[in-house]
Amino acid sequence: MDVLDSSAFINDYTTDEEIVSIPMVREELEDSASYRFDALEGSGMTLHVPSPDNVSRVERAARETGDLEVLSETDIRLIATAYELDARLVTDDYAMQNVASKLDVAVEVIAQEGIDQQLDWDYQCQGCGRTFDEHHERCVICGSDLERKNPA
Repeated sequence: MDVLDSSAFINDYTTDEEIVSIPMVREELEDSASYRFDALEGSGMTLHVPSPDNVSRVERAARETGDLEVLSETDIRLIATAYELDARLVTDDYAMQNVASKLDVAVEVIAQEGIDQQLDWDYQCQGCGRTFDEHHERCVICGSDLERKNPA
């Protein structure tokens, strides 16, 4: 079973697997990609809404990897759907792949190369240079902006 992100519809992804998506993906699509979504829905694609518990589980995992701030609500619910249905997530989004990896959710990439390894991001202050494990709007020490950074 494949859970399709908007990139699957944009890139005209095809598969022989059973396909699933979420209603929020349709809202992101325009033009021919929206027609593909509608056509697949009419020909048997299942629309799924993940449980609040699994959405929370994905948010926790995204917070741990440092990806929460870059994921949309749609992204989080797609990962939760793949997790809940024990399905493969079809996406080119690196942050989604990173969180899916943290949750042991299989990923299929479409037009981009997939990630090589799962990362846990840090946040570095642009003023004083201090590093934090969790995202804050501003540095709690000096008040400067924080930037997401690969800890390696």
